[in-house]
Amino acid sequence: MLRLLASTLAALALLSACATPPSVAPAALTPNPNLHLQGLPPIPASLADEVARYNDFRGHGFVAWHPTLREMLVSHRKAGGSTTQLWRLKAPLAPPEPVTQLPEPISNASYEPRDGRYIVYARSSGGDEAYQLWRLDLDGGRHERLTDPAQRHSAQGWLHGPAQPTSRLIVASVPLDRTAQGGTRERIETQLSVLDPLAPQGREVIATLPGAGWHVADVAPDEKTLALGRYISATRSEVWLFDLATRQRTKLLPRPDAPPSAWPGATFRREGAGLLVGSDAAGEFREAVAVGLDGAVQKRVTAHIPWDVSSLDASRDGRLLALQANEDGSDVLRLFDARTLAERPRPALPEGNIGRSAFHPSRPELAFSVANAQSPGQVYTLDTETGRVEPWTRAESSGADTSTFVPQRLVRWKSFDGRTISGWLSMPPARHTGRRPVLINIHGGPEAQAQSGFLGRWQYAIQELGVAMIQPNVRGSSGYGKTFLDLDNGRRREDSVKDIGALLDWIAQQPDLDPNRVVVMGGSYGGYMSLASAANYADRLAGAIDVVGISHFVTFLESTESYRRDLRRVEYGTSATRRCGSSCTASRR
Repeated sequence: MLRLLASTLAALALLSACATPPSVAPAALTPNPNLHLQGLPPIPASLADEVARYNDFRGHGFVAWHPTLREMLVSHRKAGGSTTQLWRLKAPLAPPEPVTQLPEPISNASYEPRDGRYIVYARSSGGDEAYQLWRLDLDGGRHERLTDPAQRHSAQGWLHGPAQPTSRLIVASVPLDRTAQGGTRERIETQLSVLDPLAPQGREVIATLPGAGWHVADVAPDEKTLALGRYISATRSEVWLFDLATRQRTKLLPRPDAPPSAWPGATFRREGAGLLVGSDAAGEFREAVAVGLDGAVQKRVTAHIPWDVSSLDASRDGRLLALQANEDGSDVLRLFDARTLAERPRPALPEGNIGRSAFHPSRPELAFSVANAQSPGQVYTLDTETGRVEPWTRAESSGADTSTFVPQRLVRWKSFDGRTISGWLSMPPARHTGRRPVLINIHGGPEAQAQSGFLGRWQYAIQELGVAMIQPNVRGSSGYGKTFLDLDNGRRREDSVKDIGALLDWIAQQPDLDPNRVVVMGGSYGGYMSLASAANYADRLAGAIDVVGISHFVTFLESTESYRRDLRRVEYGTSATRRCGSSCTASRR
């Protein structure tokens, strides 16, 4: 069974890596020259055909509203396509019209905010994460790069009020080691600049900020002030105010007399002076807090919700707030009165994990996406006046019947120190009898979280092979409070690996799971967890699969880009970066 599972995982990779098949199907798949396989039996083409039904689910994600029309951009992968691209929806359930058709995936964009005659999107090359910003003219289809490829860029918001002759884009940029003389940077800074996408050569730098963790959280309604967020670590961040006229910045949060804490996100209140910010200063979880322009807390808006507030959006007319709360691994949408800050009755929404949500700039309508066990993502809108929910997209499939997919079940176990750890368990159909083999699939990050939702290609292993899959949220995962988030930092790194050992104990106690047939896998940081689990529990695992995982933290920190190294030293420790110093060499990690 495990040999077949390994072959199937390889087949999933080969499906996207092999060249276009000839007119006569081969008996076995042939890997392209970029893949090197050892010890795997030939993968029959018939198996690849079987897996293919579970490898082509095509959902939709909400991207952006048109500023004046009732239409939107969504992200979607077309049938037979290999990358996610942008599509335009002109009405609910209308046929999506392709906007981008590029070899690189595109899923982040915004309309020009006055009349929407062009969009600006972000694009990297070959997965290098060195994002550049491009303008796409919707009337002629012309693409123009707006940014310098010697830096990594992100769009941060628009200035488009009556005082602006044209719409201007705020851009954040950080340098790249690969473009530096000697392959490294002695000092990392973030540049904030403003440019007109129709005349990008007039780009104007408005601020140079120390470090790499800066972003524009919001633009004030009068467009005189920016709220800046500064990320230092998963449990420490700051909010600053930036005056666009004087170009001076002032630290707002945390206040000078307060200890370090996390203040993620900031939104200006439309109905009065002040902001709504995320904060964990009052407890374990990140709540929405109303503060004045002096940083004084005016009201703890979501103190009654014992979970992290993961996002916040305010309607343009200043009437409503849409909050998403990460409730035990599922994002839930809640509405609040923006003036009184009182929660409104929960809207009746489709069941599932809420994705990105945003109010229309000029209509009482909220767009959001939903994913669940049976759907890879569909976009809906909520009429905030009538409560009507309307679907805008339908998910697509290449053949597998998603209605038979069973929702994940949340399970919990005690770890070595008595702490409760949780994860999502997906069991195979009842036709697979006896104790089932188990795939432990660990998320990356580590400041991330396995959430409920659509499992895509993993359903082949669950449905056809009868493999149970567990997605654990070991210590260090987000969503369970700031103490839990820091429990794996520095020298406590392997405590999270012990959480996997405790999971193996739990599996052995389950009558429907087979402790002798357990495979652990993960990608990126999850790849490290897979390698570390294999090293510590080799006698209890039937196999381990590492996908681009970290095998050595010193060499990772030495070879990663400088801007990322600055943000990782709190998580992984500083000894490696002290040893590395200015002699570090950069690569595309």
